[in-house]
Formats: sequence, structure tokens, C-alpha cells
Amino acid sequence: MKSLWNEKVAAKFLDDPLALRVYSSRLLGQEPALVLHGGGNTSVKLTRNNLFGEPEELLYVKGSGWDLATIETAGFAPVRIATLKKMAQLPQLSDIDMVREQRTAMLDPGAPNPSVEAILHAIIPFRYVDHTHADAIVTISNTVDGKQRIHKIYGDKVLIIPYVMPGFILAKEIFRQTQNIDWQQPDGIILLNHGVFTFSDSAEESYEKMLMLVTKAEKYLKAQNTAIKPAPTEAKTDLLKLAAIRKKICEVRETAMLAKMDKSSQALHFANLKNVKSLATRGPLTPDHVIRTKPTPVVFNTDPVADIDNYVDEYTDYFNSHVKDQDLVCLNPAPCWAVWPQYGLISFGRSDNEARIISDIKNHTIRAIQIAEKLGGWQALPKEDIFALEYWELEQAKLKSKKIPKSLQGKVALVTGAAGGIGMACAKALHAAGAAVVALDINPEVANIFSHNDILGLKCDVTNPEAIANALQAVILQFGGLDILVSNAGIFPASMTIEDMNPDAWDKSLNINLSSHQRLLHACTPYLKLGIDPTVIMLASKNVPAPGPGAAAYSVAKAGQTQLARVAALELGTHGIRVNIIHPNAVFDTEIWSTEILTKRAKHYNLSIAEYKTNNILRTEITSQDVANLVCAMVGPVFAKTTGAQVPIDGGNERVI
Repeated sequence: MKSLWNEKVAAKFLDDPLALRVYSSRLLGQEPALVLHGGGNTSVKLTRNNLFGEPEELLYVKGSGWDLATIETAGFAPVRIATLKKMAQLPQLSDIDMVREQRTAMLDPGAPNPSVEAILHAIIPFRYVDHTHADAIVTISNTVDGKQRIHKIYGDKVLIIPYVMPGFILAKEIFRQTQNIDWQQPDGIILLNHGVFTFSDSAEESYEKMLMLVTKAEKYLKAQNTAIKPAPTEAKTDLLKLAAIRKKICEVRETAMLAKMDKSSQALHFANLKNVKSLATRGPLTPDHVIRTKPTPVVFNTDPVADIDNYVDEYTDYFNSHVKDQDLVCLNPAPCWAVWPQYGLISFGRSDNEARIISDIKNHTIRAIQIAEKLGGWQALPKEDIFALEYWELEQAKLKSKKIPKSLQGKVALVTGAAGGIGMACAKALHAAGAAVVALDINPEVANIFSHNDILGLKCDVTNPEAIANALQAVILQFGGLDILVSNAGIFPASMTIEDMNPDAWDKSLNINLSSHQRLLHACTPYLKLGIDPTVIMLASKNVPAPGPGAAAYSVAKAGQTQLARVAALELGTHGIRVNIIHPNAVFDTEIWSTEILTKRAKHYNLSIAEYKTNNILRTEITSQDVANLVCAMVGPVFAKTTGAQVPIDGGNERVI
């Protein structure tokens, strides 16, 4: 552990203990080996005046939903210490009641719910308290003789607490064991299989104590020669099988999911361990992780789909054997991550962010498992303890207040011609509706346009089958499958009569505006067959029902694209794949409509630019966003029973009508 403490930065907060608490909390949160994605908690004790000007001792403790890496002052809940100390003396208290009582003891009702460890923070008699789930310490305690090893490393300089449930039970246990201790003696508290607490009246000292304790564990591991050295191995790739795995997970979860493939050397090394099934299914690194990852991953043998079915049966048995007489709702039985020998590891999530969180936890877990094995054997907590946390009453309460997901949450979309205009608008709109998006364009700038992890911009010439295949590989490895294809890429050739037609212009238009759509659809169809409510949108043109003179190269190609989509609707409907066509017209906020061209066209019709833009029956302007909104509607549930349709978006065109 390297100290990140900066005296100059910390000096800015010396007159504001809460701001200093934020600073040191972020230092802890920046180190993944200490806390991951909302894990850990910190606090500071302050005296503040209430509404009546009366001084009250308050515990500002990390609030629920906040992450130490990015926490702000608003993320700390102010709770009256006197109430918390009284709660510690109660003989028993349910965690639901504890959360309610903690909330009623808050000075600011608008603050987040206090951490479930608030009582424990309150009874530790120091201003600053830090709690992490340090990998090195938890790894050592997750061995057959973990308690003895922890004692050997720290001796009497830490208070060692065998695992008990977080919340009131843990606070009560530590309250009982510390009634007669000299709090100046221990450097911290180590909770076996859980984590570590440090404390001091100085924020810096509490932080440095945390690093000191973790560093001792790291040095111990190094001395035990526990380094992991993955041998270079080539990973297998089977994109269709990966898409089938994702589809099965979606079916079990009864919702669309993403599947992120990890083919790194570390992932492949773990997946190829001879005893990987035994190792991976002993339990999580810490009980807290079970909320994200379930107790174990699924380990594939020869038939991943059948293995997922077996996992579901085993999870159901696990629930039924532990539920007893409790009134509990069984969580979804699908695995959250998978071990695929010779291929790597897979993380599943409703969103890219959720899949990344699970992947991060998985990475720390597989490392800890292998280190613990070198220490004499990886041993997680008994299933009873894991179940107790997974089905904690506080977690069950969250099931009743789940947010309504976005309409396309968990879907995977591929959009072509996405570096500008309609394509870019479609990519952004699909993402806003919850989909993970791969945006293709021949313009290399597409790789830099989008700033979200779940919008992947790739340079791709859609007239090149090899380039399409490479792009599809990126789609499947990144997100696991394909549900939505928006075939939009195209060009608008210069106006030419048939008599004056340049053969190259004709061929180029057919190649890009027609043939490329066929090549793309051909390549995507096997994956769409494994998609979730799969659908294809072809962006054609008003020129199909109402062509104009001088636009033969464009109109014929778009008519062919429309006919291609109609045939595709007939062929793919038996596989549940919907194929529909949108005919935009006069979408002027695209690159082809420069001010010069707009001025010229408006003048040709004796109209102002504003009049030209709204020259339709509804007298309204059509934008790329309007087209994108229609695309989102047509790939969603409203059009779930529509295929082969041609829908205009043109404000009403007399020639079309």
C-alpha cells in the first residue's frame, strides 16, 4: 500500500473535519484492493448546533448508495450519537428497525440512509473511523487456518472478531467484546472473512493505520511466495456459442442482459485450472459480494446452456434448503458470472456498468482464490452465512422498491452510418433508452464521438464483408449478442439524369445504398436469431414511393433496399425477427444539407430557407432526432407485433399520400 496523503491538499481542510473526512475517504476509495463499488464505510464525529442552538454530538457516516471513491459531504448522514449508543445496549433489534431508528435520529432528514455499520462507528471512541474490505487481509482469513495466520501477522495489535452478520449483530458483538479494553492499544479491528477497521482522532493517522495493517498482510503474502504467474495461452473464440449463452441467461432472468467476455491471461489462467469447478464454487471473497455476484459462478463443462439449467436447479435447491420458515422471496436463479474453460470468464449485467462491477469483483475474487490455495486452501464462509447475507431483510426490502428499467435496458444495438446525422441521433437515442450500442462508420472519428463505455464507436466500411465480420466480433465480445440492427449507412449521389448517368456513380450508389445492407443483414442474421426480441430497421427514403427526376441512382438503390427488407421480413419472421422500414424525407440537420445547398434548393422553389424546411402538409421540420425517436419506438414493445411495415416520417408529403 502506497500512501496517497498530500499534506498541502489536506491542509486546506484542517478547519473543516467533514471536508477532511471526504478527502481521506476518497483516498481509500481510489484503491480497489481496499474497497470496490460502494464497499466500505467511513465516519467522523462532530458537535453541531441543532435548530434551537443546542449543541449535539453527531456521527457523520457514509450514506447508503454512495461510493468512497467519489463521495461528497452530501454523502455523509448526520446521526445523533447518543441514540446510536443507546441502540448498542439493546438486547436485540431487527435490522429493519435499526435502519428506521437510525433515520429518525438524523439531524437532516434529507440525507441518505446511514450505513448499517453506524452503531459500530458510534461506539468506537475516536473522531475518525475507517472500514475497508482489504483483499490481502480477507484473502488470508479465507483459508483453512486463517484466524491463526491473522494472529501470527498482527499479534495483540488488533482485535480479531470471528465473522458475524453486519449491522446490529456485529455492532452488538464488538460492543460486548470491548467493554473492558484499552482502546489506545489496538491499531485496528479485523473482522474475519469481512474486513478491517482503523480509527484515530486524526484523519491522517487512521488512514495510515489502514495502509500499515494491509501492507503487513501484503508482505506476509509475498513472503509465502503466493505470486500468480499466468502462462501465455491462446483463448478459443466461439461467437455464436457466446450469443447462445447470453440468450439463455436472458431467458432465465426474463429480461435482456449483457454478457462481457474476459479473455485476459489472468481470466484464461483461472478458467483452465484443473480444479476450477471446486475452487470457484466454494463461495465469494466477502459476504458483501454475494449481493452482486451470487454465491458462486456457473462453471461450464461441454454444454453451457445445459450447465446454466443445472445451475438454476442447484440455486433453487440452495434456496429451498436454507429458507426454513422465513417469508423470503427467491431471487432470480441465474448466475452473475461464468467460468468457461479454454475461453475465459463472462460477466452478466442488466447494464454495461453492472457487468463491469461484477467483472471487477470477479477479478479480485479469482486472484484471492489462487493466493489462498497457495496458503493451504481456499475456504469461504459456510453456505448458511452466505445465504443469511444474500437474503438479509434489508436486501429483501430493496426488492419492493426497484426502479422501473428503461425500455431498451440490456438490449444490444448496432447502428451504421453513426458518425453524424440520423445514425448518430439513433445511436444516442437507443443508448438513452437503455441499450448498449455499437456505432459503425467509415469515418474514423466515430471512435471519438461517444463518451460512454456502453457506446462503442468503430471504423467500418460496410461494403467490406471482412470489416463487417470484425465489427460483429467486437459487438459479441463486448456485449454478448445482438438484438437491434439499424441499417442506416448511405450516400446521396449528385443529381444526374439516366441519360447523363456516370456508371461509377450508379455502381457506387448501389454498392453502398443497397448491397452493403444485404451484406450486413447476411452477417448479422445468425446473431439476431439468438437475440432478445430481435428487430431490424432499414432507413430508406421518401424516394421509394415518390422518386424524383435526376435521382435514379439513389431512388433505385433505396427501392432495392426496401424490397430487401420486405423479403427479409418474410424469411426472418419465423425466427421472431421483425424487419421494418422507415422512409425519412427532408431531414436537413445532416452533413449533406449545407447552408449553400439549402439556399440553392429554397431559391429553386421560390421559398425562404425556413419555408423550405417546413414544406410539407403539417408545416413542420423533420430532424434527425425525430427519426431516432421513431426508430426507438419501432424497436420497442409498441411495435412488437409489426413486421414488413413501411413508415414515412416526412410531415406529410402530397406525392407519397
